[in-house]
Amino acid sequence: MEEIKKTQVEYPFLEKPVEIYERKCGHKIVFAYKKGGLLNISSWVKTGSINENDENNGISHFLEHLMFKGTSKHKAGEFDRTLESRGAIVNAATWKDYTFYYVTIPKGCDNRNFKDTLELHADMLLDPIIPDNEIGEPFDINNPKIKTKRERHVVIEEIRMRKDQPWTKVYNLLNKNLYTQHPYRRDVIGNEQIISTIEREKVLEYYKNHYTPNNITTIIVGELNFDEILPLICKEFDFKGRKNSENKEHQIDTPKNETTIIEEYAKINTGFLMFGYLGAKACDIKTSTALEMLCTVLGQGQSSRLYQELIEKDKEHTFNVVSTDYYHFKDGGNIFIDANFKPESKDKAIDLIKNQINKICREGITPNELKKAKKKLKAAFAESAETVSEIGETIGFYMTVCNKLEYVEKYIQAIEEITLEDIKFAASKYLDINHAVIAVLMPESYKK
Repeated sequence: MEEIKKTQVEYPFLEKPVEIYERKCGHKIVFAYKKGGLLNISSWVKTGSINENDENNGISHFLEHLMFKGTSKHKAGEFDRTLESRGAIVNAATWKDYTFYYVTIPKGCDNRNFKDTLELHADMLLDPIIPDNEIGEPFDINNPKIKTKRERHVVIEEIRMRKDQPWTKVYNLLNKNLYTQHPYRRDVIGNEQIISTIEREKVLEYYKNHYTPNNITTIIVGELNFDEILPLICKEFDFKGRKNSENKEHQIDTPKNETTIIEEYAKINTGFLMFGYLGAKACDIKTSTALEMLCTVLGQGQSSRLYQELIEKDKEHTFNVVSTDYYHFKDGGNIFIDANFKPESKDKAIDLIKNQINKICREGITPNELKKAKKKLKAAFAESAETVSEIGETIGFYMTVCNKLEYVEKYIQAIEEITLEDIKFAASKYLDINHAVIAVLMPESYKK
């Protein structure tokens, strides 16, 4: 057996500690014991749009699609057909800090499903052939004369579908103006021009640079004997001496010094807006937790401040929707306040939200609001420990974005320790209206 470093982490709501195995090559294997008839196998890769530039934007997402197009041992489509015939859910996702591939499958008898799934999953991760006939030939996006449409066209169609979504439009408008230089400013899905012309060699080079042992964490969740399956995982994930990559450190953007408002127009009937702020690094558990609570109090659910003040009590019905969210990213999260409003009341809508932000920065929150926020966050975390897929996703997030799982041990404690003063400090630091970027999407009829 190869040299492996083992550690354990107490994962709230699971009956056994989670086991982490770090191999000499850098590949990490994580086991989480969960009784039941389902297994979840996933591999998380530390690459996404954070590793892209203006010449290859969208390559992470494009590669995610192409990873399913066959290996030296298995033809394109065999992976999906084999596993889905056994009742599996097979999928993948790309985001700013990561790309992950997962299979949730019935346990079956004698570990047969596990062994077959593991072999297919590892083979896909380590030996994708990314054939030209699956990529499709490059073409001019403005004059596409292609007989056979392949994966380029599938991704381009995804991009075009998103163009018609108002929330996506306003988010992308906000995102690219929230940052000045960090790669987070780019859209994860990419753009049509790049996807229509990028060469296979560049995709392969990107794969070789980022799908390296030190960038991959494989997570197994289910009712299995981990001592028995660890050798199988090491055998299937044979990197054959593949070199590790050096992950680039990016300079973190600083908040704006004055409120920035950007406005665009589309074929819509109502107005959409987003307030955006730069938040804390994902590994800053205390601050991230305080910001999560702040967003919960401010705009999550019908008991939140924004809903009560701007929808329930507003007799003029300025807003149709108003809510908040917090996105966790490795180099610094994002705080969002989203609203759909009457277009004739744009200035009023912005001022009403500003007033609520200024109030919570000035006064903080009440003891009852803090208690309810803590209860809601703990309940959400407990719920996420109910299924093998959600456990896998939580572990993948901590291992990939925060670089270690130990933070999951501290999450419930971090929630308990947050005080009213912590919330007020986080609000005054991160929700300063002078640091806000506001993106507005209006109907074309309002264009001057």
